[in-house]
Amino acid sequence: MNRFAELLDRLVLTPSRNGKLTLLTDYFRSVEDPDRGLALAAITGDLSIAAVKPAMLRMLVTERMDPVLFGYSYDYVGDLAETVSLVWPQTPGHIANREPTLGEVVAKLQAASRSDGPKVLAGLLDSAGISARFAIIKLVTGGLRIGVSARLAKQALADFGKVDVAEIEGLWHGLSPPYTDLFAWLEGKAGKPERTALALFRPVMLSNPVGDGDLDKLDPADYAAEWKWDGIRVQAVAEGGVHRLYSRTGDDVSGAFPDLAEAMVFSATLDGELLVGDPRQATGTFSDLQQRLNRKTVTPKMQQQYPAFMRCYDLLQLGDEDLRGLPFRERRSRLEGFVSTLDPSRFDLSPFVDFADWQTLEGLRRAPPHPIIEGVMLKRWDSPYLAGRPKGPWFKWKRDPHTVDAVLMYAQRGHGKRSSFYSDYTFGVWSGAEGEEELVPVGKAYFGFTDEELKQIDKYVRDNTVERFGPVRSVRADRDNGLVLEVAFEGLNRSTRHKSGVAMRFPRISRLRWDKPANEADHIETLQALLDR
Repeated sequence: MNRFAELLDRLVLTPSRNGKLTLLTDYFRSVEDPDRGLALAAITGDLSIAAVKPAMLRMLVTERMDPVLFGYSYDYVGDLAETVSLVWPQTPGHIANREPTLGEVVAKLQAASRSDGPKVLAGLLDSAGISARFAIIKLVTGGLRIGVSARLAKQALADFGKVDVAEIEGLWHGLSPPYTDLFAWLEGKAGKPERTALALFRPVMLSNPVGDGDLDKLDPADYAAEWKWDGIRVQAVAEGGVHRLYSRTGDDVSGAFPDLAEAMVFSATLDGELLVGDPRQATGTFSDLQQRLNRKTVTPKMQQQYPAFMRCYDLLQLGDEDLRGLPFRERRSRLEGFVSTLDPSRFDLSPFVDFADWQTLEGLRRAPPHPIIEGVMLKRWDSPYLAGRPKGPWFKWKRDPHTVDAVLMYAQRGHGKRSSFYSDYTFGVWSGAEGEEELVPVGKAYFGFTDEELKQIDKYVRDNTVERFGPVRSVRADRDNGLVLEVAFEGLNRSTRHKSGVAMRFPRISRLRWDKPANEADHIETLQALLDR
């Protein structure tokens, strides 16, 4: 168990991607089955421990120490698992003589019922040291927060076995923890696991952003242009009566969109954008789509109010024929014919954008015909469908972000390596008649600034705190005092949940305006005018 705890600690403290890959491959190489497979499942989010929930953990720790003291401790540390592992009372002589393996810990937790789950968890924490307690709590809460995505973990597997990551992703949804067959293949001890499951995920092809001078080297005649829609990239796979809808990272999201899954009465693999609305009439905003994301069940009323549909970009498989090796021009032709056979309320074709030169396309990119278009995509006519992000075949040319000058209003500590800094910021703009203006919150951001700027803002927050609400600090912000932040964002939606009436899409701090007085920050009318446009 301590080896898994050490892995988590080192992953948190290692910022580089290559460093994390090395740590993971070394762990897979040195740790035996089933522990390495269970660690992999925990990292990729595929390890289920139903008997223990975070609220149960809070109950256990507050039975053992003063709740107020625990609240202050959690506020200071910023991470639940780290806080509990440090404050959990250690009974002398209670630590087990032999360190339990990860497999033994997981087996006990998975065998526990909801009623005896607290007792089992408390026994494990009593018998473990601080590092092992930290790892156990991370397992049961499910939020590792170690800076490793499922995709990166699969890349580590590929590096470990010296295979292409596309092979791992092509098998993944047919495998289950602790992945002993997978590791045996990667170590050369057994053959490649057979593809036993139907409707498996195909690794997606990704684009590169257009950089300075990139277009000067390209011939417009070699590329097709499509609108880049503001939804989520999905893959619709239907085979042998099995229908699955995958996110771009290979997560099965079919449960949140049963209306679309039921319309997948075909044998094919489609690549496209998940949107809401009726493609024949109107397309909803990303805010509308968010009403259905990350839900385990969706009511009939919600399906009716926010119907899902797919705007199709590509055709990867048709029946038993793999089309990924064909040039885009041919795949697109096959896609046009195929989409015409599908339910028009659930599937439509992503339209091409006509352009003669890059200047014409730039004008269209800056002023797209629909508010939920966030730019254009460029695809070489002769490009095959390649997994990953190859340089050259596909480019994304996004619309320039909007910016607004806002005033910092509230701050909260971050998590992990940021737990000692106030790094999550709520900001607002002015609202009201002249002389009676007040700040109204319009968004929250926690990235976009450098480490040095983080230290500067953290000091400002500590020096200018006027009130505290649990872990949140209210910062001095009025007409004469306040830190102005230049906030960049992708778009706006109307919102009834926020006092300002607006919700920002992907806000981030683009610049600290130490030079600008708070009374010169923007007004809510600026954002309302953007919404009206």
